[in-house]
Amino acid sequence: MIGDLQHYWSGSYLVANAFIGLNLVGALLLGMLVGYERSYNGRAAGMRTYGLVCMASTALTVFVGYPALWYGGAAAHAQADPTRIVQGVVTGVGFLCAGVIMKDGMTIRGLTTAASIWAASAIGVLLGVGFYAAGLLLAVLCVASMSLLHRLEARLPGRMTLDLSLTFQPGEAPDLDLLIDRARARGYRVLHDTLNITFADNQAVWRVSLVAPDKARAISPASLAAEMAATEGVSRFSIVPVRS
Repeated sequence: MIGDLQHYWSGSYLVANAFIGLNLVGALLLGMLVGYERSYNGRAAGMRTYGLVCMASTALTVFVGYPALWYGGAAAHAQADPTRIVQGVVTGVGFLCAGVIMKDGMTIRGLTTAASIWAASAIGVLLGVGFYAAGLLLAVLCVASMSLLHRLEARLPGRMTLDLSLTFQPGEAPDLDLLIDRARARGYRVLHDTLNITFADNQAVWRVSLVAPDKARAISPASLAAEMAATEGVSRFSIVPVRS
């Protein structure tokens, strides 16, 4: 029995374990590098999550390269298919990504986090199959896309969508045409297919999405909120930018 155990701690086994260990350490560091941006911005998934995903993906792919050493050499003639391992990694990480996506009204949160977790698993796969330069490049590109492209996206022309909820005073009869005209005058367009009307306790509650075709020409949500606070007939309101 002792001789069998020594077999696992000698020769090619030590070399293989050392090589796999270095891959795991590198994957952990690259995963933590990608996850730092999410952690810095206060997201639920941070450095530990990304590091574990990347390291686990590496572990599940790098061992496939040593079928002759599996089970102490008893599976020397085993046929390893790395593509099936990668499919399993992608499927498993997909469930994890689905858990960080949250829908709150018209706003969907966590898409960037889910995509970056998926990218972290791809980094681990690249490291596991030996493409170290490609894995490092992918990690750098992920960090750059999450930290720099957000600023670039904010400066480029684009649309802005707001989720507007209005609670009218008891007995107040809201006018949709008036809402449309006021929104247009402030640079917004009412999306009619998102209009949701409820009525309770003699109060009408409207929830609708507003889109600014050119966010540079539309007034800011803060200015819009100041005007809504001074609008007669509105008892409560909320303005939430739609993010993804």
